[in-house]
Amino acid sequence: MPTRRNTELALLLFGFVVTALLSAAAQAALINTVRVDCLVLPVLVLMLGLVAHVVIRIFAPYADPVLLPLATLINGVGVVFIHRVDVPTETDSDYHKFASIGATDGLGIQQVMWTGLAVIFCCALIIVIRDHRTLARYAYTFGLAGIVLVAIPAVLPGSMSEVNGAKVWIRLPFFAIQPGELAKLALFVFFAYYLVRKREVLSLASKRVLGIALPRPRDLGPVIVVWIMSVLILVFEKDLGSSLLFLGTFVVMLYIATERKSWLVIGFVLFAFGAFAAYSLGTWLGPFRNFHDRVDIWLNPMSDPLNTTYQLSRSLISLGVGGLFGAGPGAGDPTSVPLARSDFIIATIGEELGMFGLAAILLLYLLITLRGVKAGTVVRDPFGKLLAGGLAFSMSIQVFVIVGGVTDLIPLTGLTTPFLSYGGSSLVANWILIGLLIRISNDARRPSPAGTAGGPSGPPPQLQSAATEVIKL
Repeated sequence: MPTRRNTELALLLFGFVVTALLSAAAQAALINTVRVDCLVLPVLVLMLGLVAHVVIRIFAPYADPVLLPLATLINGVGVVFIHRVDVPTETDSDYHKFASIGATDGLGIQQVMWTGLAVIFCCALIIVIRDHRTLARYAYTFGLAGIVLVAIPAVLPGSMSEVNGAKVWIRLPFFAIQPGELAKLALFVFFAYYLVRKREVLSLASKRVLGIALPRPRDLGPVIVVWIMSVLILVFEKDLGSSLLFLGTFVVMLYIATERKSWLVIGFVLFAFGAFAAYSLGTWLGPFRNFHDRVDIWLNPMSDPLNTTYQLSRSLISLGVGGLFGAGPGAGDPTSVPLARSDFIIATIGEELGMFGLAAILLLYLLITLRGVKAGTVVRDPFGKLLAGGLAFSMSIQVFVIVGGVTDLIPLTGLTTPFLSYGGSSLVANWILIGLLIRISNDARRPSPAGTAGGPSGPPPQLQSAATEVIKL
């Protein structure tokens, strides 16, 4: 079986060309010339991608050849736009100073440094974990660690944990981290292990309603527990995004394990009920006030554009200015949008690349999801199937939540856009996610020893001539 490592290398080089062209176009629009230093940041991202490529070539030679180039390309685009936001526009008083600003100034180079750390963690995971099934041995440890990481910001004082209304940080004098980004990976490992152990019980049905086989009431315990945890995150950490991410991913993994559509319906009903109750209680209970206000902003984004709805209204205006084709790299005014490098980087990209450019970015995320699902489909063990499916869908859910908030499809959340947004916690967590998918895909595509069931050579000889029997239960 071909390893497709040369295909991976070619795709990495193609991604470098794309990011280099974006960087050059942005610089040309800003200062009417193209300098050699516009290639510095794309080259650094390419070098990090090549390091990961060499590690994969040695330690995971049969891994999916598309996952690494996709992550590197999105990461490179994020670095280019983070650096571009640091560049003043013609309307700024310090516009003339850009002539002396180099590629190593601003937050773009810091994002490259975070990328380097994230790639190191990704490569270390690929080297150390030779078989993804070893993670199942420590499933309860991962589950406990995930719960602790999620709970830490909730018990800390607001001065050490709250940013923009959401208590999702651990803020120290010289260091800040979002523990929830790492907690999601630990919890997904635990979810996969638990559902593998309990899927037979959870697949049982009590009765059918409107053609949907409902589970037995006594089997609703796991989803109720995760729903309660999601509500607690919503109340005490004021984080709608993480709440939706945890519950949504768990329900999807539950559906993959049992193939029961009823779990999807139950998950949707539970979340809708929790959200409605939180909004209703927000009118007179302080812990729900933040969520109530976000829903009001979502329903009336232009009601107070200079105060309470400023962020969302500026985001919608930027997307409207971008239109279909965008103002062009470097030709927009992304500094008019708050948090243009992090929470609202989607609005920054939409203004300068337009709807078509933004759709291209979303297609890259879709490809990561599809390749992750394919790895889960092909891998032979049920734990790997559930873990790959959960990781892949978690990324798609996270992208949906953040893009939906920026475009006013759903209320704004505190999640970051994977690989695009500025910050180290999200970047490290998502590169570890890619490392896990690479490891699982390598185990899925690796040829089995000759004569073993499920391998390229088919079933053992003694089974090839066996008669097939149909058993009806």
